[in-house]
Amino acid sequence: MSPARQVNRSPHKERIARQSRSDLTLRSERKANSANAARKKKRDFDPQAFLATIGDGRNFVHFPKKQTIFAQGDASDAVFYIQTGKVKLTVVSKTGKEATIGILGERDFFGEACLAGQPLRMLTATAMTDCELLRIDKKAMMQALHREHEFSDLFVAYLLSRNIRYEEDLVDQLFNSSEKRLARVLLLLARFGKEGTPESVVPKVSQEMLAEMIGTTRSRVSFFMNRFRKLGFIHYNGGLQVHSSLLNVVLHD
Repeated sequence: MSPARQVNRSPHKERIARQSRSDLTLRSERKANSANAARKKKRDFDPQAFLATIGDGRNFVHFPKKQTIFAQGDASDAVFYIQTGKVKLTVVSKTGKEATIGILGERDFFGEACLAGQPLRMLTATAMTDCELLRIDKKAMMQALHREHEFSDLFVAYLLSRNIRYEEDLVDQLFNSSEKRLARVLLLLARFGKEGTPESVVPKVSQEMLAEMIGTTRSRVSFFMNRFRKLGFIHYNGGLQVHSSLLNVVLHD
């Protein structure tokens, strides 16, 4: 700036300029603090604690091992959240053939199709172990999703990850060998790739169920399970232990 222009600039304009810079700095700091607070709130958000306090329309339910939670054809009127335990999802064809399409664990939702207007259950949900669940009526769930944005974001992210999982299952069935499909299912049961520490012992799953999940015969599952055990990928010791080395089967071309 030239000396002439500096002389011509009034003290009033200088004050306005200083105030503008001060306001801009203050707005920037507030924006940064707000963003940091939002990130902290998202990290601290506990869906289980939130769901436990949404008021009417939700209740805690216990299902012992092997008990049916809901059956295919039942009224679809609630969403379930798994606090503890494992849940198996199955579907039965018109000819009576049953297929296992998923096994869910802690912090998973199921039965969410009711939110999209599905009047009847398309699947059967069964407790694989003793389960503690939170049952949330459709209306209460919709209200919670509208009221709490962090919960809504978490739930949408969960649905997207579930959709990706189904797409991966389809690709797996179309292009991978039954040995790779079995290895992938075992890793998923052990929750490798999920947040937290993978489970060293997976819930008891019969070879018949594993055969249903990967679309092969029980004899083939038995053959591959014996191979995995001899190679040290899995281990039987009061339950099935799955080691991360099993990833070599999935990643090997």
